[in-house]
Amino acid sequence: MIPSVLPTYNRAPLTFVKGEGTWLIEADGRRFLDLGAGIAVNALGHAHPTLVKALTDQAQALWHTSNLYHIPQQEALADRLVAETFADTAFFCNSGTEACELAVKMARKYFYEAGQPERVEIIAFNGAFHGRSSAGIAAAGSEKMTKGFGPMLPGFVHLDLGDSAALEAAITDKTAAIMVEPVQGEGGIRAVPDAELQQMRALCDAHGILLICDEVQCGVGRTGRLFAHEWAGISPDIMMVAKGIGGGFPLGAVLATEKAASGMTAGTHGSTYGGNPLGCAVGCAVLDVVADAAFLAEVSRKAGLLRQRLEGLVAEHPEVFEEVRGAGLMLGLKCKVANADVVTSGYAHELITVPAADNVIRLLPPLTISDDEIAEAVTRLDAIARDLTPA
Repeated sequence: MIPSVLPTYNRAPLTFVKGEGTWLIEADGRRFLDLGAGIAVNALGHAHPTLVKALTDQAQALWHTSNLYHIPQQEALADRLVAETFADTAFFCNSGTEACELAVKMARKYFYEAGQPERVEIIAFNGAFHGRSSAGIAAAGSEKMTKGFGPMLPGFVHLDLGDSAALEAAITDKTAAIMVEPVQGEGGIRAVPDAELQQMRALCDAHGILLICDEVQCGVGRTGRLFAHEWAGISPDIMMVAKGIGGGFPLGAVLATEKAASGMTAGTHGSTYGGNPLGCAVGCAVLDVVADAAFLAEVSRKAGLLRQRLEGLVAEHPEVFEEVRGAGLMLGLKCKVANADVVTSGYAHELITVPAADNVIRLLPPLTISDDEIAEAVTRLDAIARDLTPA
């Protein structure tokens, strides 16, 4: 008999009932050090007092009205994001998947309104993950996600990262945009080099097409800048945001320049829940903390400390780990043993990590993780490695 919850996940045998900072408390009372943060969602950890207050205060006032009316909290969050980024405008949704849908629509609508309706193709990259909607799985293009779901949404061209000649050759009079994760998450924590992002920006400018950055996982302070593309000194035309922006509350957004968004007029897109007072109140509180320069500097410092410790771990256990990847507090350990075994062994050592492609485990701790907790995390990873070292 099928369970009441559709079984689309192979869930771990864990039931968490409470969270405190970087820690999760299981129903049986065990305390787990959380290096997953809900897959980079709980940017400020669990039950952060600033977010709890923002949510509680707003919940006592107003939850939902719909986008048929002005929402002051939404306008405040949009103002903040515009002030902090390249963008001129923002649309709020509930998830990264929804943000992908709008990003694709926005790019195509821009060229339709510009009198170039043939420009519908979007260049994307193998190993990418852009959500599980029809557009998201078509953009990623992997057989694992598309198999069995019928004809794929057309209009996507898939290339390997790092092949600059192939990228330039792929741009035609049908191309609307290039879509890229500055750091691939699900694909194995693969950071796109600055020079490669700069080339993408230059090609978009030269050919009059749009650059879409998917910062759903790598954005909101995760790499030590508010958004990861900033390290390359470039700006996209459209950006997908979610996960960390709500600190645990379901919230997503598409940020865009006035030019890129010019086709999205009244009636072209909508969301019942997107940008509701609750979500946006929490989003504003997240930015109050994360957008602070001193906070971001601390993320970079702690990221350097964690990476240094992880490099030592790899050197100590070459039979288990191969390399450290990533940027900021979005790091990956490429494994020589099965990554699933590392994740599962972590449960015995009360440590949460997240698997990814290319036999990688993701380390995505809350940005508020302490130095002592970093040391404890590496101690537990060391114990896991000892357990898994081949005899």
